Amino acid sequence: MQHIIEQFREQVRAAARDGRALCIRGGGSKDWYGQQLDGDILDTRAYRGIVDYEPTELVITARCGTPLAEIEAALLEQRQMLAFEPPHFGAASTLGGAIAAGLSGPRRAGSGALRDFVLGARLLDGKGEVLGFGGQVMKNVAGYDVARLLAGSLGTLGVLLEVSVKVLPIPVAETTLRFALGEPDAIRMLNEWAGQPLPVSASCWHDGMLALRLSGARAAVDDAVRSLGGEVMPDCAAFWVGVREQRHAFFMRSLDDDAALWRLSLPSTAGPIALGSQLIEWGGAQRWLRAPGDAATAQHIRSVVAAAGGHATLFRGGDKSVGVFQPLAPAIARIHARLKAGFDPANIFNPGRMV
Repeated sequence: MQHIIEQFREQVRAAARDGRALCIRGGGSKDWYGQQLDGDILDTRAYRGIVDYEPTELVITARCGTPLAEIEAALLEQRQMLAFEPPHFGAASTLGGAIAAGLSGPRRAGSGALRDFVLGARLLDGKGEVLGFGGQVMKNVAGYDVARLLAGSLGTLGVLLEVSVKVLPIPVAETTLRFALGEPDAIRMLNEWAGQPLPVSASCWHDGMLALRLSGARAAVDDAVRSLGGEVMPDCAAFWVGVREQRHAFFMRSLDDDAALWRLSLPSTAGPIALGSQLIEWGGAQRWLRAPGDAATAQHIRSVVAAAGGHATLFRGGDKSVGVFQPLAPAIARIHARLKAGFDPANIFNPGRMV
């Protein structure tokens, strides 16, 4: 595989020398996410394969072009999983793309975000140098590390070559309950349950119906079912995959009516946000909104969400000239600019993807 790295290095150095942008791309399953793509394609798919996997250590190391499905299949054989449940958004999704996008699925509120599971990484920077960060055990990454900085960076800092990720055992038992609740009551109950010793691993509210997933030891799940009541949902695994992959009816209607899809990040205790039809996850902390993606609407949405203590991302569709991501605070923007200049001095990697 070293010859593939050499090819990457030559492509990077040539682009820096000629002042050409590079678009780092794996399976392309998330090309629509972030600002507009630009530059010559640097295809990472040839650099693939699991480098090391020791189930007893709960760590897997793989190359960036490895299909996400291949990673999950290897883990499933050992009854283990990526606990942050990264969305695929297509069969071509790669591990590198998942890390670069930084997106977590329904289990995020219970298990942690994708960034929390990144232990180490190897990166090809804008000078063509291979850099290593972190390690393969938790003690090597106690606190903040560059490897975690790469999660959600959308390829703007370099070519992610390899990544080591912490994995977890698949829960012994899992049950999903349904409750008929309005939005205010659903948010209130989710926050009350969050303060109790309940094995809640995911939640999803939409259109008067709250789904609550319970995961863990059989005794803990059974006790929670008896305590909470509600209706047991059949075929719950398919339901949560649909939420993760945005195949739930709420998201499909967004595509049908040409409305943009907004991702609202809020304190879980924030009350209902009167902006339009929504789907609520993560105990109230993540809310999906169907609304226009024009400049006036974007300004209104972001002002309302900011007043509630959160921020809004234009996730899919809409006019990207309004800015996909909410502008950073000036101090954070300066730090981001220094990091970009340090890792990518010629500004060749996915320029403009995040701003």
